[in-house]
Amino acid sequence: MTPTTLNDRPTVTPSTPLARRSKTLSASLGLGEKLFASSEERRFADAIEQGLEKVEAGLLREVSFADDMADVTSRYLLEAGGKRIRPVLTLLTAQLGDGAIDDVITAAQAIEITHLASLYHDDVMDEAEMRRGVPSAQSVWGNSVAILTGDLLFARASKLVASLGERSIKLQADTFERLCLGQLHETLGPRPDDDAVEHYLQVLADKTGSLIAAAAQMGVIFSNACDEYAEPVVAFGEKIGVAFQLVDDVIDLSEPDAETGKPQGTDLRSGVATLPLLYLRREAMTDADAAALLLRIEQSVNGADDESDPVLEAEFAAAVAELRAHPVTERTYDEARRWASDAVAALDTLPAGPVKKALTKFAEAVVDRSR
Repeated sequence: MTPTTLNDRPTVTPSTPLARRSKTLSASLGLGEKLFASSEERRFADAIEQGLEKVEAGLLREVSFADDMADVTSRYLLEAGGKRIRPVLTLLTAQLGDGAIDDVITAAQAIEITHLASLYHDDVMDEAEMRRGVPSAQSVWGNSVAILTGDLLFARASKLVASLGERSIKLQADTFERLCLGQLHETLGPRPDDDAVEHYLQVLADKTGSLIAAAAQMGVIFSNACDEYAEPVVAFGEKIGVAFQLVDDVIDLSEPDAETGKPQGTDLRSGVATLPLLYLRREAMTDADAAALLLRIEQSVNGADDESDPVLEAEFAAAVAELRAHPVTERTYDEARRWASDAVAALDTLPAGPVKKALTKFAEAVVDRSR
């Protein structure tokens, strides 16, 4: 039931306090001190940690509005947690230049707020019930409040990028356009003459890869690094974004995640045709066993709408488990590895050093998440 006032929100207790989350986060991305052998590399890791602490403090400040109601809704998902992958990439690539200077911190905040805003809108479109381990904003306050909160956050991100100049404004606008196109194409689905898999991969590049690429590019631009570094980090960001989402397709078929609150088969329940399902549909055209599994999945997905029925839930869980064990899911994981490998290959022209090493380790960490 939607609360009647904005103050009727659930209590959010982040698993790690905002001011101290950075060390846990950086370690999870392969940036902890154990990764780096030399004192120079340890100083590099410390610089990322210190930069992220500044970003965190700025995020709390920037999502404050001159309105108590807006403060409640806009801080809701921020306080619930998040990996901060995008600002970390901005801080990483900034080490190719002058490091985490003020403009880099501002850019990192703008990127994360843009991502945060997109989550509010995504949950409305997907009718999601949970996000980051808490009830989604639209399930707490309704669609209108969630949409308006997302709009407020997009506006705040626009203010930040405007302070960085015309180049930043254009990059943000181009990225936002791709985010919207990706969502539109996902919503409408492939046309009859489109290859469904290629269509899906392009949606991932637009919806996920474009913002990660922008995060990496901003680090180069606003740290005054050499312009020639922009192209490889943009290519890396987009490709690793696709890899990240493909691994999510595999994780979606895993057992329920107690930390995130994301139940098993969330994307399937929402009608999203992820890559394992797309591969299964291909096989079903010529393979009877695949066709039978596809039918069971489709029937159980329809039945899974009633989550209060334990029999239907059991049938849905069994179908999801069978899909996870099917070769199409391993093929999806192989595709994720290929995109991650291509992302690392895009870094060939970057100078050897801790930035290149950390980005490479990050790519490895992305594909290891489902193992």
